[in-house]
Amino acid sequence: MHQTRKGNKWCFGMKIHVGADVNSGTAHTVTVTSANKADFGELPALLRKEDEVIFGDAGYISDTYKRGARCLGLHWKVNDKRKPRKGNLSSSQRKRNRQQSKIRARVEHLFRILKCQFGYRKVRSRFPQ
Repeated sequence: MHQTRKGNKWCFGMKIHVGADVNSGTAHTVTVTSANKADFGELPALLRKEDEVIFGDAGYISDTYKRGARCLGLHWKVNDKRKPRKGNLSSSQRKRNRQQSKIRARVEHLFRILKCQFGYRKVRSRFPQ
């Protein structure tokens, strides 16, 4: 975990990255990093040899990984992100994001289980100075 300060309060944070099967939604790989690490840095650790498609949210956008995935014969299905100076997404991009999000919802269900059933909705630690 990595500590960060918000105002005068120190908190710890972490991220959970999950590789899951597209059809069943079961997790095959789970990694945990500190909250200050970039999402796409964990992408190689989440892939298996039998994977054919990569789904992810906008945090996994990386041109180098996209090119690398295509060289390996993987289909890149990461949601498009709106660029500040280029305006909103086109209707075809929004439609594609919606279709991909329906599949990604199976993995998001795993996070719901962690948060709601195991009680990790808000886990915070504060330490005296």
